[in-house]
Amino acid sequence: MAHIDYYFTTLSPWAYLCGDRVEKIAAKHGATITYKPLDIGQLFARTGGTLPKDRHPSRMEYRMQELLRARSKTGLPLTPQPAFWPTNGAPAAYAIIAAQKAGGGDMGKLVQAIFRACWAEEKDIAQDDVVRAALEEGGFDPKLADSGLLSGAEIYGANLEEAVGAGVFGSPFFIVDGDQRFWGQDRLDDLDAHLAGDL
Repeated sequence: MAHIDYYFTTLSPWAYLCGDRVEKIAAKHGATITYKPLDIGQLFARTGGTLPKDRHPSRMEYRMQELLRARSKTGLPLTPQPAFWPTNGAPAAYAIIAAQKAGGGDMGKLVQAIFRACWAEEKDIAQDDVVRAALEEGGFDPKLADSGLLSGAEIYGANLEEAVGAGVFGSPFFIVDGDQRFWGQDRLDDLDAHLAGDL
């Protein structure tokens, strides 16, 4: 059985634009997924990336065009410049970590609810009520937003270290069985083909 390590920041529009395709691809091939939220600012600092606010205007103009094209291709609602972005993505990440540890719910739905709150619903994912609503939508106890904060912070940091060591440099980033790497929502077809043994 194949395994996918899914690295992402809770603030990533590109991870949001994956929709539920990652989960569908995994189910199709009987693969498992471990969700590994991390601090993208620290990841960029250690792997040569640049935060959007520090990028050249030409890069930001192109990013906007790509976001609009991806929105059209995926059919997902997306506000290219949401009201609460950037914000503190750590509280949502800690909740994802706590939910994954607790089990019993639908991780895909939880993660997608957090992305959607930021990129389609104009909500601040740093706010407790937003995180609790996402947990509930995923079938998890909303109280997980308050529990395991210390261990969540530790795992959040560990995810970053693991990501750097594994060659991750962006979000979303998928590693299959610790070897094959796929960066971006536009590489999901390649991930699918790899799991099928065609690539």
